[in-house]
Amino acid sequence: MNFGYLSNYFQGVAAKRLRPVEIRPDTSNQHELNGSGPLRALLGEEEFTRRPAAFIWLGDENAGFSETGWLSWYDARKNQPHRSAEWRLYYPHSAVLEMAEPGDLLIIARQRSGELLIVVVPQQTTLENQLIWLFALDASLGEMFELERFGDDNDRELDFAARYILDELGIEVEEPDADRLDGLLERFGDSFPTTREFSGFARDTLDGCDPIADPDEALLSWMSHEEALFRRLERKIVSDRLTTGFSGEGSVDVDGFLKFSLSVQNRRKSRVGYALENHLEAILVAHGIEYQRGAETEHRAKPDFLFPGAAQYHDAAFPVESLAMLGAKSTCKDRWRQVLSEAARIPTKHLLTLEPGISGNQTEEMIANNVQLILPERIHESYTETQQSWLMNLSTFVEKVRSMQN
Repeated sequence: MNFGYLSNYFQGVAAKRLRPVEIRPDTSNQHELNGSGPLRALLGEEEFTRRPAAFIWLGDENAGFSETGWLSWYDARKNQPHRSAEWRLYYPHSAVLEMAEPGDLLIIARQRSGELLIVVVPQQTTLENQLIWLFALDASLGEMFELERFGDDNDRELDFAARYILDELGIEVEEPDADRLDGLLERFGDSFPTTREFSGFARDTLDGCDPIADPDEALLSWMSHEEALFRRLERKIVSDRLTTGFSGEGSVDVDGFLKFSLSVQNRRKSRVGYALENHLEAILVAHGIEYQRGAETEHRAKPDFLFPGAAQYHDAAFPVESLAMLGAKSTCKDRWRQVLSEAARIPTKHLLTLEPGISGNQTEEMIANNVQLILPERIHESYTETQQSWLMNLSTFVEKVRSMQN
């Protein structure tokens, strides 16, 4: 299923590393960025004053915030016709820019709507890697703006990984083929099915996936399709509930609204993890691999998948080299360490994620702790060449476990 392309949402971006003079109040109070050629190409050469803009600061481990503000774009030499133009982008006091440090990544994005988005990300972080990959930026960019336009021969299809990053920016990708999805979802009415039932429904209603020939692509396709189905069903159920309202006996039920809102957010978070496990299970079944899901090991730990199962794991005579475990986390963040205590007998922990561009510091820690990261092949390109030489794809893991059991 095609969720569209980056060019459906952005005309282009200009990006650079921040310099002290641009953000440090002790060195400058200018609150301005020089309008070099790439920035002029993005913003054009027509002045504007106090144009509304969104400012976002994103750190690792869900540390981030946003604020609304404005930008002014002007030629500082407008009244000096004998001199060449000197364009500047002025921004007011901003908590987002206050958080910035020299060397941090600054992205100025022009959306299709014409709105401007200012994003600041600390250097050497996972989110920095993800945005560089999403916008096809040069990883070695410096203190001068570089421009990327989207469309024609420079675009990115919005697969599961790309949509995950857009979510971090507060941009929700529209559901494709909405009418067709609504037709598929008629059977569920106004209630959510179980996660296992919904995952099975997603697989049954998507053609062209071959979990045997290409488990990597099958997993991503199933996840994307289920995400589209879920968001469509969620939109209908939430819309109906909001239409009903949160009032009674002459007062507004604020607590009821907050409880409902929290349930929506929690359902979104938990459902993705269960969907990933459900689709992984379908791939293991297709390959005839013996496994146990949620089997208990030491201290009541329960790895997501244990191969071949709990009976063999707890049998001291069963060879360790024939055991394996697999953790499944749609996003790792700092939670990858949870797998370290889930199967003491197994020295190497395998962990599958769909998160693009995890920082080098995090993957080095994984290597030091004998954690082997697995990602669908298509997401490997969001990692550095050094990281890619170590990463494993799902096809390789499936073959590894199958060979252990033959």
